[in-house]
Amino acid sequence: MKEIRWHGRGGQGAKTASQILAQINLREGKFVQSFPEFGPERSGAPIRAYNRLADDAILVHSAVYAPDIAVVVDESLLTAERPADGLHPDGTLIVNTSCSAEEIRRRTGYTGRIVVLDADRIAREAGTGFANIPMLGAVAAVLGTPWKLVEEEVRATMGERMSRDMLEKNIAALRMAYEAAKGASHGR
Repeated sequence: MKEIRWHGRGGQGAKTASQILAQINLREGKFVQSFPEFGPERSGAPIRAYNRLADDAILVHSAVYAPDIAVVVDESLLTAERPADGLHPDGTLIVNTSCSAEEIRRRTGYTGRIVVLDADRIAREAGTGFANIPMLGAVAAVLGTPWKLVEEEVRATMGERMSRDMLEKNIAALRMAYEAAKGASHGR
C-alpha cells in the first residue's frame, strides 16, 4: 500500500488533486482512499488531504501519519505544517518551490528523496494559475503511473467543469510537471 499526504491551503486544490489521483488509480484496478482534513473552512487555511492506494482491500481508516509520499502544494507550509514529519526515510518529499532540493533538505532536515518542482511557474506559463494540477502530474510520475491514464482521468474529471481551452492548458501544465518530475534527479 502507498500512503500519500498532501499539504496545501484552502482554495489551492490539494483536495481535488487527491481525488483525481484516487480516480486514476481506480482506473488501474487498485483499491483507493481519498479524503481531506481541515479545520475552519476558509480560503488560505492549512489543509491536508490523504490518499491510500493498494492492490488489496484497504482496512485502515485514519489519517496518514507515516506517508510514503508527502506533497507540499504551498511552500510556506514547510515550517508551519512540517510535512516531512513521519515521512518514511525511503519515501519522497515533493515540494512546489523554486528552491533546490538541497535547500529543501536543509530547511526540512529530511534525508530521503526530494523532488522540487516550480508548479506555480508551470501553472502561470500554461495559463491555469493553480499549482494543484502540476503537483498531481509530479505525484503520478513519482508513482510511475502511465501518462495515458493520468491524462484520460484529468480529461474525464475536469472536461465538464471547464472550457476546452482551459482543459488543454491544464493538460499542458500536467504534462510539463509529469515530465519534469520523471526526469528530475532525486537526490538523497
